[in-house]
Amino acid sequence: MNTARTGHNGTFWTRSHYLDRMTFRELVVAYFQHYTIIAYLALTALSIGVFVWHPAAALPTVATVALILFAYPLIWYVLHRWVLHCHWMFKVPLLASTWKRIHYDHHVDPNHLEVLFGALYTTLPTLLVVAALPGYLIGGIGGAAAGFATGLLCTCFYEFFHCIQHLAYKPRIKWLATMKVRHVEHHFHDEDGNFGITNFLWDRLFGTLYSRADRPAKSPTVFNLGYTEEVARRYPWVARLSGGVAVGHPRRRTPNKQV
Repeated sequence: MNTARTGHNGTFWTRSHYLDRMTFRELVVAYFQHYTIIAYLALTALSIGVFVWHPAAALPTVATVALILFAYPLIWYVLHRWVLHCHWMFKVPLLASTWKRIHYDHHVDPNHLEVLFGALYTTLPTLLVVAALPGYLIGGIGGAAAGFATGLLCTCFYEFFHCIQHLAYKPRIKWLATMKVRHVEHHFHDEDGNFGITNFLWDRLFGTLYSRADRPAKSPTVFNLGYTEEVARRYPWVARLSGGVAVGHPRRRTPNKQV
């Protein structure tokens, strides 16, 4: 049940929120109250402060920002396709809970807002490597600050548009409406494609862009990423944490079977 509109006692984030039952306004309110977005914005402000204290020259700064803006969609594609959708993390006991948190839970119930946002313990180290480090190599401390701030803001942008793609809301902008359709297909039809969030350039280049007409048959693993009951019997750690294995559409699902 979406309790975003109810009078339950407790703080906002002690309640569950489901995007397919929320309005755009409710999303905006929830988005800016989530601890990950607050952390990203606070770290952006801190990075700007570092840049002001120790600025890089104009050319390295522009080069850093341009590089991050260009590379971010490719980095997201690579991570989404080959890390989040990997079939090896759930086989490692120490990594099973991480894989469950960073993507399995999102596919189990794609509209559950609490598990849609990335986990800080994975996103922040990644941004330090792919955004701050290149900035440092280009422009020193100021370049690192500019790169990290750009990566953080890109992440905020991605998270918001990711939310919109799960919201019970039809975007008025045509390209965004198309993006939403492709992303919904990724979650409800076939998980092996349409990995982009804000654009599908890299899906086109790597041959993973599709529409439902291209793939008439629905993937049997779209809600569990291939972590089936058979797999869980051999690698049980995610199932133990989840109370079973996800089977079927989240709104028509019977209670998870224990494995």
